[in-house]
Amino acid sequence: MDKITKQSIIEKYRINANDTGSPEVQIAILTQRINELTEHFKLHSSDHHSRRGLLKMVGTRKRLLEYVRNQDEKRYQDVIGSLGLRK
Repeated sequence: MDKITKQSIIEKYRINANDTGSPEVQIAILTQRINELTEHFKLHSSDHHSRRGLLKMVGTRKRLLEYVRNQDEKRYQDVIGSLGLRK
């Protein structure tokens, strides 16, 4: 993921002007990285080291989604709806 892509994700999901680390932003960035790695594995199916990193990212995203759901159900629904996650 390059700087421009990451910056556009931050601008889309941030809560205020100085926000770069809210759970919504972190979930969106992780989702982008997970999607990129999923495409990578279509060509490189034997890349087990990167697969471990992918599983760690999926677990981190899951924990962040649980946190958002426990804090505010509406925010949770907004995040999964905008990212197209099936929950």
